[in-house]
Amino acid sequence: MSFQDNLATLPAIDHLAGLDIVDAGGHVVHHIPAAPGKLGSLRVFNALAAQFDGSLNAAAVAQGLAWFAEHTADARARPGAHPNIDILLAQEAANSGWRLVPRPA
Repeated sequence: MSFQDNLATLPAIDHLAGLDIVDAGGHVVHHIPAAPGKLGSLRVFNALAAQFDGSLNAAAVAQGLAWFAEHTADARARPGAHPNIDILLAQEAANSGWRLVPRPA
């Protein structure tokens, strides 16, 4: 399925102001705002938080990369072009025990 097809299957995010990705020490390492151009990523990461109890573990990373579909290949080919996918790719290699924390609006 394409990224757009996958998005249609994921929970709504209209109740969120954003989502923080937090390291093992409790520090925010990345924030995805509820802003134009970021809503698809927010929807993917929110769904990962729900499905994997907030853990950005290996299974969550694999699922996220699958949901990003065609954008994952582009992110692998062009590091930096898709910062939210880059987070998943970095965790794919490191598995640092990061957490996904949705922020209510």
